[in-house]
Amino acid sequence: MTTGALQVARTGLEAQNTRMQVIANNLANVNTVGFKRDRASFETLAYHAITNPGAPASGDNLYAIGKNLGTGVQLTGIGRVDTQGSITTTNNALDMAIEGGGYFQVERPDGSTAYTRAGDFALSAEGTIVTPDGMPLQPQIQIPEGATGISVGADGTVSAQIAGQTEATNLGQIEIARFVNPSGLQSIGNNLLLETGASGAPQIGAPGQEGRGSIRAGSLESSNVNVVEELVNMIETQRAYEVNSRMIQATDEMLQNATQQL
Repeated sequence: MTTGALQVARTGLEAQNTRMQVIANNLANVNTVGFKRDRASFETLAYHAITNPGAPASGDNLYAIGKNLGTGVQLTGIGRVDTQGSITTTNNALDMAIEGGGYFQVERPDGSTAYTRAGDFALSAEGTIVTPDGMPLQPQIQIPEGATGISVGADGTVSAQIAGQTEATNLGQIEIARFVNPSGLQSIGNNLLLETGASGAPQIGAPGQEGRGSIRAGSLESSNVNVVEELVNMIETQRAYEVNSRMIQATDEMLQNATQQL
């Protein structure tokens, strides 16, 4: 029984350590544009059945509750919480926030497509709208040299004032990708997510249509991390870790006592 208690407490320590790491990452990214907080989920390990409920007891009697011993806890997954972050006005024409569901599409150096909620875009030396890491927004939109009055509509239409023209010129339209299961996207760092078999294929289209969010230009979406909530979770995790540590200490003392008695 005591060795079983050690094993159960060990799984508890591992679970709380994992949860603390998730909380630490959330707090570290509290000021990261478009960041979505993570949440660790756990489940019980298999139970050791000594006597099953309903098994014969004596005569015609049956056990009403049985005897089952739990063997601990295990991590089932770490998922993103895709709630909307607050939107802050920056008045930078190339800053964009998505109000609602969906992701911007960017082209990685290997030619593959990644997805992001971070809309802090800039212009490359060639006039292409790119991420801070230089990855171009997809579909690519080229801003002519000397263009002024760049604006992005809620439907993703990009326009600018070109020298020698009286009216603003349409330069293209930003498209938004949405997924059936956005929690199934794989985080790879740099504010980027990748499509997986769990997320489903991207459904690409104009912002504001078929469940896709609209674009608010001149604004950025903040992380959805609630510092107070994370601090409460951190204290709760720390206390749970301490309890499991004490369980190991108490079990060890029981084993020492049994050894001395024998």
